[in-house]
Amino acid sequence: MEWKKLYCRAFQCVFSLGARCLPWRKAECISGAGSLQKVPSLLAGCDARKPLIVASRRQSQTDAFRAMTAQLTSYELFCGVTPNPRCAEAEAIARCYRAYGCDSLVAVGGGSPMDAAKAAAALIVRPDRTASQLGGLMKVRRRIPTFIAVPTTAGTGSETTIAAVVTDESHHKYAISDLCLVPRYAVLDPELTVSLSPAITAQTGMDALTHAVEAYLSCHMTTRETNMLAEQATVTIFRYLEHACRHGDDLAARQALLDASYQAGAAFTRAAVGNVHALAHTLGGLYNVPHGLANAVLLPVILRDYGPAVHRKLARLAELTGVGPAGTDGQKAKAFIDGIFAMNRRLGIPEGFACIRDGDMPQMAAWAAAEANPTYPVPVIYGTEDFLRIIEQIRL
Repeated sequence: MEWKKLYCRAFQCVFSLGARCLPWRKAECISGAGSLQKVPSLLAGCDARKPLIVASRRQSQTDAFRAMTAQLTSYELFCGVTPNPRCAEAEAIARCYRAYGCDSLVAVGGGSPMDAAKAAAALIVRPDRTASQLGGLMKVRRRIPTFIAVPTTAGTGSETTIAAVVTDESHHKYAISDLCLVPRYAVLDPELTVSLSPAITAQTGMDALTHAVEAYLSCHMTTRETNMLAEQATVTIFRYLEHACRHGDDLAARQALLDASYQAGAAFTRAAVGNVHALAHTLGGLYNVPHGLANAVLLPVILRDYGPAVHRKLARLAELTGVGPAGTDGQKAKAFIDGIFAMNRRLGIPEGFACIRDGDMPQMAAWAAAEANPTYPVPVIYGTEDFLRIIEQIRL
């Protein structure tokens, strides 16, 4: 195992040096109540005349959506995306795009419509490849059509990330990641999130918190900007998430959480995620567990398991969020982790999952280890035995 850890660290060091030369960018952010109505003018400014709109069925039936599409001369609509989107759905979007002669993409919805549309964009510009062949890092390498992302949940950060997460026929969930997949525009309209239930608000908010914390704990890949974005997102989520769950019509809180999700997404698209995501993806692929829920359950468990390797950075987050008393870094870090456990309980998030089957655990651990290593610059490198230990802790 030691030589594998050395290889992982060597890979991460080399990759981090190369990453500093890449043309990183963030989606241009359009914020504010009613900003969905700016989508037609954004398309016109890009000379896009016939977008394919990928939206959830619920969103496509709202008054705001209809008002937006009424401004368009021509468009096509795709509403066939399910939670934890399948490769087949991305392929269907790409076929629809070609069949109707579309020239741009607009994704309106949570992480599933955005990820499916981004995966479809990759397939549109790489018709010679399947989704599985594009899985991994920097395999698209072509400019995608004009892409506008309109998140209707405050959590995934897909509106500004390089990743499109899909699930294949074997229930293996993985990411297609390339700089070209960052959307051109991210439209953050809080009015689109006020109807979210407290449960969905909580799960997606904890998803964003996981993005921020894992990016903050990244080795080698962090920058001053990613640290700043992760800190801002963490503080905002601790301040506003529970309030938004209780007062869903508070537009200021909803906007703050959308901003935090965007910041966390921008942080992890540069600094990467870690072992929490590697294992969360297996829960989504095998059991269709919502991604935010999986992250929420796993985050404090894995942070506690990391031990002293993360105490200094978590102590800083404890200070910024005002969690816990003064003390040593270890004491502050414990207070921060305990604060996440406590927030989960208040939000109604369970401590684990009864769906995990004994026979699936070796496959879950193997998939998680293959995803995390050597790519993810985690503070503690996990092998399959480490992932199995964590799975045991969250199995009910």
